[in-house]
Amino acid sequence: MKNRWCMRRCGFKMTLSSLGVFVGCLPSSAWAHVKWFAAYDVADQPRALADVCSSAFFHLVVWSVLALWLGSLIERTVLGETLLRSIDRLCSALQPRTDDLFRAATAIFFTALWAIGGIILTPELKTQSPLIPWLQAAIAIGMFWRSTLVLSAMGIVALFAVGIASYGTFHMMDYPIFLGLAAYLALTGLQKKLFHLRPLDVARWGAGITLMWASVEKWAYPDWTYPLLQTHAKLTMGLDPSFYMTAAGVVEFALAFSLVWTPLVRRIGAIALAAMFTSAVLEFGKIDAIGHLMIVVILLAVIVDDEVPVARRPPLLAPACYCAALIAFIALYYGTHAIIFGAAHT
Repeated sequence: MKNRWCMRRCGFKMTLSSLGVFVGCLPSSAWAHVKWFAAYDVADQPRALADVCSSAFFHLVVWSVLALWLGSLIERTVLGETLLRSIDRLCSALQPRTDDLFRAATAIFFTALWAIGGIILTPELKTQSPLIPWLQAAIAIGMFWRSTLVLSAMGIVALFAVGIASYGTFHMMDYPIFLGLAAYLALTGLQKKLFHLRPLDVARWGAGITLMWASVEKWAYPDWTYPLLQTHAKLTMGLDPSFYMTAAGVVEFALAFSLVWTPLVRRIGAIALAAMFTSAVLEFGKIDAIGHLMIVVILLAVIVDDEVPVARRPPLLAPACYCAALIAFIALYYGTHAIIFGAAHT
């Protein structure tokens, strides 16, 4: 029995080590939100779909499909169950404190926005309104009592509406994570579920949708990131910039999709994403740290979440759903842009 436990423990450590090497080899600049550091114009025509769907793109998608299928397959084995139990043990101290983590991080985030001033929700969303900072301060204060979480959630939705009024619907489609955060706070305050989804599940879906949308942006507007790659050339590891952006988008989309999949897959995906966002802070500093604070908190909550669903999804369903999501997000991104701004090409 003791030997079996030692073997399982060694296997888990080897898995974490391999994941660490994998994360360390990925370019961190892909996880810095380009709109915070470089010039952009969402009204510009995106890259043609014929150019996006290159042979490199399809090869990378095939590898990501295989990785998701393999992860889903392993989850149904003894190894998968061992990995889940091992993660539960490592995170046992944090599991009952998820609500505290959300509320503390939300208070810190909106206090930082209040202190900086002139920002609606993220660094590129500027405002001159003198009322916005005080609304942000009120949202932060509302974290101290469960009864005021709903009011803070309403404040976040109000800020999102201000963002739409100031920057347009298409721009704010980058940030459904804030609606997920608002839903988490409201549902937690009311101690309710949303169509049988827990508050954390709603926040998790908001984070996954946000990152999948951001992945398509990397393919549609790689030119926005090229100046960053010139000033941080070492991050490309010698790769061609065009291939680099294609690969970064595929990796991000696959990991974002994993957040809405089964427990082991989403927890491993959350570990990888959290490591990537954290490493990007070392390169891009405080702006990146503040801007990505809430998504990192959601990822940490996903990692420590020990819920196991009653019904498991067949492994072959992962590739099918992943490909469907990929097609849907590309179509939604390009279709929405064409409707709002018009299209010179499709």
